[in-house]
Amino acid sequence: MIPWVQLDSARTPDGGQELRLKQRGDEFSIMLGANELMNSRLSGSEEALARLSCERIAGRKRPRLLIGGLGMGFTLRAALAAVDRDAAVTVAELVPAVVAWARGPMAKIFDGCLDDPRVTIQEVDVGQLIRADKGAWDAILLDVDNGPEGIVYKGNDTLYGAAGLAAARAALTPGGVLAVWSQGPDSGFTRRLKQAGFSVEEINTRANGKRGARHVIWVATNRP
Repeated sequence: MIPWVQLDSARTPDGGQELRLKQRGDEFSIMLGANELMNSRLSGSEEALARLSCERIAGRKRPRLLIGGLGMGFTLRAALAAVDRDAAVTVAELVPAVVAWARGPMAKIFDGCLDDPRVTIQEVDVGQLIRADKGAWDAILLDVDNGPEGIVYKGNDTLYGAAGLAAARAALTPGGVLAVWSQGPDSGFTRRLKQAGFSVEEINTRANGKRGARHVIWVATNRP
C-alpha cells in the first residue's frame, strides 16, 4: 500500500491546533489531529450543498453566491457547474495555506476553477462578508468547520448562533438561501434557524454518493 506523505501544515486561526495536508498517490487528505476534515475521494455531500442551493435560486439573473470555506473546492466546482456565466461566486477562506494548497499541490483537483472569471477568493472570515452588506447575496453556502459544532476554530460558532443567523438572513435577498453543511444532525440548530425566521429543510446526504458517512445539509430560505 502507498504510504501517506505529509506535504505541509498550517495553524488554525486561533493558533491552537495544526492542519496537515497529506497525500497518498492521487488522494489528498486534510487532517486536524486524528480527525480527517476532508478527503479528495469523498465529495458527495459538499457537491450536494451547492446543487441544492443552486436549484432554489435557479432562474435568477446575475445571482451572487457566497461560499464559506474553500476546502478541496468540491462545493465551488459544483456551484460553477450549476450557475450561468453571469453569476458571481465569492469564496471566503480564513486559512491562507488552504488557498495555497489549492493553487499548489492540489491544483489538479481544482482543475483551474480558481481562475474562472466568475470566482473571487477572499482570505477573510466569511462572517465579515455576511455582515458587510444587507441583501447582497442570493445564496450563502457554509461549509465551515464541522458544521454548527466547530472543532477547528471556536470563532466559527458565532456563525451559527442567533446573532449570526440574523446577520445571514439580513445579508440575503428575499427568497435567498442559507445552506449549511454538517457532519451530523443538530436539533438545536434546526430550532435556531426557524426562530431566526427561515423556512427550513433538513436533508440527509452521503459523503460519497449513496455510500459513506451520513451528513446533514440545512437549506434555509429567507421568507420574503
